[in-house]
Amino acid sequence: MMNHLLARTGFRVATRSMQRTQRRKMGDGPFNDKMHVKPNKFVEEWNGRREITELAFEVNPSNLGALVFCCLVFPYGIYHFTRKELMIKGDPRYKNSGLA
Repeated sequence: MMNHLLARTGFRVATRSMQRTQRRKMGDGPFNDKMHVKPNKFVEEWNGRREITELAFEVNPSNLGALVFCCLVFPYGIYHFTRKELMIKGDPRYKNSGLA
């Protein structure tokens, strides 16, 4: 009996909430859709440049060294020295990993 009653009241709440249309406010503030926003030309230019970055990016000999350092050498250095420290201290996380 109780399950039937809960199911009925839950259904009523669900249908009541479905009937309401959602009102959207910008940032939950006092602004509504009727207030017009002026586009900032600098933000629009930055957005355009950000969208075409993958098309404009080139790997050449002048930036290859920095790219290899940032993507390979630096992350491997962090991994190597962290692993070395765990091995030296005898950390249980290293011992229990099956690598020791």
